[in-house]
Amino acid sequence: MRLFQAFSLAFNMLTIIPFFKVHNFFKGINGYSAMFYPLVGFFIGGFLWLAYFFLESYVPSTHLSVIIFVLWVTLTGAIHLDGFSDTVDGLFVNSKRALDVMKDSHVGGMGMVFTSLFLLFKLSSLIYIQAYYLLPLILLLSRLNALLAIYFYDYISSGVGKLIKEEFTMLCLIVAIVFALLVAYLFSAFSLFIPSLITLIIIGIFFQKRLGGFNGDIYGFTIEVTELALLNYIIISAAF
Repeated sequence: MRLFQAFSLAFNMLTIIPFFKVHNFFKGINGYSAMFYPLVGFFIGGFLWLAYFFLESYVPSTHLSVIIFVLWVTLTGAIHLDGFSDTVDGLFVNSKRALDVMKDSHVGGMGMVFTSLFLLFKLSSLIYIQAYYLLPLILLLSRLNALLAIYFYDYISSGVGKLIKEEFTMLCLIVAIVFALLVAYLFSAFSLFIPSLITLIIIGIFFQKRLGGFNGDIYGFTIEVTELALLNYIIISAAF
């Protein structure tokens, strides 16, 4: 029962399905819930891959890529993009004010501009990857990076993120890593772990130095940037 509640919480938090959901952060399930983040990412990526597979013969390739991209953003409820935007806003102020700016519900000018540029870059990357079958692994690894950040880096805010970090154990992390390794083996794509981890390390060094750790917005930022990095790694690898 506890694991089912944890999975339901993870699925509700990271997707828009079901609609009008209520998040119940019961004590004792939040760490388990985080453990399921990579699995939820795998499901979302799998749905995107299937949508591409079934529509490929009927829709022009570029237009189909746009459709998949819209589904990608919609299914996640743009929750990670919101974190990306807030994080960018925090980068353009003094580090002492960054957390307050990131908590502001209003989107700043810099956040809006750079999020728009980021979306264009990500869409262009999706158009050219030619390996849509890897989307489940890409979305899995980006959320695995969030788990690694939760476990290894300090949490600098309050609220749900702090509760998740307190309950997230090494066992939960190991289960998530083993699942990721199994999926990478099935997809014959262990090489994606390298750019994924490099991306996390760079982000971690930067925010540990600037702010002293991570918060929920930076987790979202990490997921989005990892996905972009992996898409472009696939494009570059295909060229050689």
